[in-house]
Amino acid sequence: MANTAAELARRRAREEHDIGSQSNAVPFKEQDFEQLRNKCLQTGSLFCDPTFPAGWDSLGYNQLGRYSSKTIGVEWKRPTELCPDPQFIVDGANRTDICQGALGDCWLLAAIASLTLDPQILNRVVPPGQSFTSQYAGIFHFQVWQYGQWVDVVVDDRLPTKDGKLLFVHSAEGGEFWSALLEKAYAKVNSSYEALTGGSSIEGFEDFTGGISESYDLKKSPPFLFNIMRKALELGSLLGCSIDIGSSAETEAVTRQKLVKGHAYSITAAEQVHYLGSPVDLVRIRNPWGQVEWTGAWSDDSREWDRVDLAEKKKLDYSADDGEFWMSYSDFVSQYSHIDICNLTPDTLSSDEVGRWNCAEFEGDWKVGSTAGGCRNYPATFCSNPQFFIRLEHLDDDPHDGKDGCTVLIGLMQKDTRRERRFGRDLNTIGFAIYQVPDEFKGCTNVHLGPDVLLRRKAVANSHTFINLREVSERFKLPPGEYVIVPSTFEPHCQGSFILRVFTEKEAHTSPMEEDINVDIPEPSAVRDNVDPHFKHLFVQIAGNDSEVSAFELQQILDKVVAQRSDVKSDGFSLQTCHNIISLLDMDGSGKLGLMEFHSLWTRMQRYLEIFQSHDTDRSGTMSSHEMRAALAEAGFQVNSAVIQEIVGQYADPSYAIEFDGFVGCSIRLELLFKMFRALDQKNQGKITLDLQQWLCLAMN
Repeated sequence: MANTAAELARRRAREEHDIGSQSNAVPFKEQDFEQLRNKCLQTGSLFCDPTFPAGWDSLGYNQLGRYSSKTIGVEWKRPTELCPDPQFIVDGANRTDICQGALGDCWLLAAIASLTLDPQILNRVVPPGQSFTSQYAGIFHFQVWQYGQWVDVVVDDRLPTKDGKLLFVHSAEGGEFWSALLEKAYAKVNSSYEALTGGSSIEGFEDFTGGISESYDLKKSPPFLFNIMRKALELGSLLGCSIDIGSSAETEAVTRQKLVKGHAYSITAAEQVHYLGSPVDLVRIRNPWGQVEWTGAWSDDSREWDRVDLAEKKKLDYSADDGEFWMSYSDFVSQYSHIDICNLTPDTLSSDEVGRWNCAEFEGDWKVGSTAGGCRNYPATFCSNPQFFIRLEHLDDDPHDGKDGCTVLIGLMQKDTRRERRFGRDLNTIGFAIYQVPDEFKGCTNVHLGPDVLLRRKAVANSHTFINLREVSERFKLPPGEYVIVPSTFEPHCQGSFILRVFTEKEAHTSPMEEDINVDIPEPSAVRDNVDPHFKHLFVQIAGNDSEVSAFELQQILDKVVAQRSDVKSDGFSLQTCHNIISLLDMDGSGKLGLMEFHSLWTRMQRYLEIFQSHDTDRSGTMSSHEMRAALAEAGFQVNSAVIQEIVGQYADPSYAIEFDGFVGCSIRLELLFKMFRALDQKNQGKITLDLQQWLCLAMN
């Protein structure tokens, strides 16, 4: 309950105060850079980060763990101990500041290299004004995007070294340290340096921009891909590419023409030159090693450049031994396997001359037993998944493929994947489907589409595959209309949290597809004369001399009645449920149930039994927790996914089945809570204010 309250408070603060935005980053691990630096300056000490100490745990847990041969002789040293005049950044950050060390994070370094192409993006990730001279206190900070929010990450400047040299990323000259400190900050966010081993440059691109990425298989590349690349670079997008490997033995194997397999490169330019009077499309690529360059056509000082106009050659800076090289687009497509493009959010771009995506972002959870429904292959649970609404109204301007429609880029990202590697957590296999909203629900976002809709129509689009990556993202072109996006894991009952992001070329309306919380239970109209005489006689026998039923007596009665039935299962009604029943139905304040109050309960129990049995589809005597939403709706309660998750946590058994006593207890509790809220919400505002005493009394009820 406390965790739920904290998460709700975090999301509310983000919505109301823009916390976690680019302009208001969240201090990672609640460490405030300015406060920590000022404290060190006042005491004359150098900062030592207690949350990411200079020790084994920060290096790793397996290959870089305490007993690994790779970490023997590692010493943590500050830049002031490594060279006489350390610099944070010299003459601006550039791509030669990023040379890979003994860590398999070339994917990250390719993304860092691309940052240097855009000073605006770089200055947000690497806040300016940091140095080893002015106000130096051994502390630095960086800002990265993490699963829907920007975080400000503080690090000390103790870096892992071996034989007096940086163990991981370093600058070509050896005296510039911004890239090494940024790598450390990113390692801290992900729990260790080892957690950065292996990945796609997409991940780094997104975490440095908050953008959304798309990937292309170059063996199936669309005919207009070069134009997409060139336009993306003009818009400040970050691009990366790689060559597939056939086996682990090929990792970082160098081809005859000096391309590295299984290695992440960054694409830094896409230009057209004139060669022998004809235009040729060229791509500029950077190897984060800072060396090992393509030796084929259009490589540094190759013969092709002799036939290019001098002004064009000078403009393209075609010859430098820095790990960066040009190649023809045709060679690029034949030599490389994949290209990744990170599209930037509107607030990343400052120029009014470039186009912008419209974007929306939603957080969600797959909770076992409630919202972890799996894909459509599992019809019994699929409709339990979270749902998100999108309305497309305007056609794209000047479609590059010549087809009318509305361009949509959808990204589904699962959270905290690297951070939990050390605990053996595997990535979920994720994907999504898109359905057209039927006419009867058009304009409605306060519904949750059920089997009668989703299982009776085909998806109009879906992710190409379900795959165990951090993110699945794809570009679609859809006709104007209303749609619902259903993100899911492939199999049901897989726990996880996710971010769903929707980018559209034109403005679109997006929102969660969730019910409004409400209750509609008719008040019983029975009067004493309508009570069956046999029921009156039975009640007198049950109630005893005081003609009222206490909570203890009610518990015995309900357990006895249910025990005689073979068509429902029950572990017995809890005393708390019986107290709740009396709190709900006790009209005269006696703390017990009289005849009419007991009759009202009996009427409810008959209705609850009918609803329960109608949702016990396999006649097991229990109801699947995934049926709880529909069963409660039939009982008159309209609740959303967040409430359903709490209900399942309270009332489902370890196999996520709900017995009859649980369904009754939940229904009674909900009705009681609605009744209390409405009594306190006298102005019908949909919110109440409580002092501490009121809160404790209500919570203990």
